[in-house]
Amino acid sequence: MIARAVDDTRTDLLAFTPDELQQELVRFFEAHGERAFRARQVARWLYEECARDFSDMTDLSKGARELLATHYVIGEPEIDTVSVSTDRTAKHLWRLHDGELVESVLIPTEDRLTLCISSQAGCAMGCTFCATGWSGFRRNLTAGEIVAQYRASRRWAEANGYGPITNIVYMGMGEPLSNRPAVMASLTILNHGYGVGARRITVSTVGVVPGIVELARRQEQFKLALSLHAPDEALRRELIPLEKRWPLPELMEALEEFDRAGGRRITFEYTMIDGVNDAEDLAPRLAAMASRFKAYVNLIPFNPIPWQPTWGPSKPARIRHFARVLEQAGVDVAVREPRGRDIDAACGQLRANALVQIEGGVSEG
Repeated sequence: MIARAVDDTRTDLLAFTPDELQQELVRFFEAHGERAFRARQVARWLYEECARDFSDMTDLSKGARELLATHYVIGEPEIDTVSVSTDRTAKHLWRLHDGELVESVLIPTEDRLTLCISSQAGCAMGCTFCATGWSGFRRNLTAGEIVAQYRASRRWAEANGYGPITNIVYMGMGEPLSNRPAVMASLTILNHGYGVGARRITVSTVGVVPGIVELARRQEQFKLALSLHAPDEALRRELIPLEKRWPLPELMEALEEFDRAGGRRITFEYTMIDGVNDAEDLAPRLAAMASRFKAYVNLIPFNPIPWQPTWGPSKPARIRHFARVLEQAGVDVAVREPRGRDIDAACGQLRANALVQIEGGVSEG
């Protein structure tokens, strides 16, 4: 892959939406005495061939390729670490041009290959059950850095017998809707440029209301996953600090707007923590909330994290109770099978481990 220096001032072509890319390159080529159709050639190499370097663009003249390389970069990250689980879940730790580390995960099942991508280096949300926030928030990713995870993962998957990526979820490091300009642009690039169907792309959020509304007003039918984790305001406030800013009633109004847009499935993510958010009386309240939007519910056994040593996943019987109550209410529900625990595939863990090794320790909290 291409190593890009921290002080590299060239423009990353991966950050442009397809329309922006066409406009940018037409102006560029015409200004340098080249034909405008070269812009379409470059777009084909980027989107269809996932070219990593301008030298790969063999139907452009050597002069045109050298000209591009002096002004632009195809900003893919370098692999810092790749870990493959016994269940074939594959986790990449990517090193960006400035040394920041972000994660993506490839999750294979019988009929699909899902890529989980990051939108920020670290996270500022401070959710008490999540490993990403452990090492703190560093910065937002650019649209190009988000898209680059897809390109590099696609190439790795095809080279290692995983086949094509069928689904993308913005469920990696960071809160996607706190980085809206880059995330919204990356959605356009992945959908319109790389041809990933909108209904095969899911954006996850802990409840950034303006972002949900913006997503609802887009023409494309991207899916939404809400990290709910409690159907009660007070309890949710303990788990998710953002609840204080956008409490559940306001969040439900935003979900109603998203639901009214039509054709866009809502999923509720519910991490089940023993003795914390798995009281029996919460199950019917969760069912009522999910029924309101015909939402799909993922029940997720808690994955232990270092600074919550007393927390553990809910007992299997309690998880089954929640699933049964939801099913009886007509709610589609699944218990998410833990994947890749032997490679620290839970979000943030591989990066946290790497930072411990680099810095000699990471403060908790």
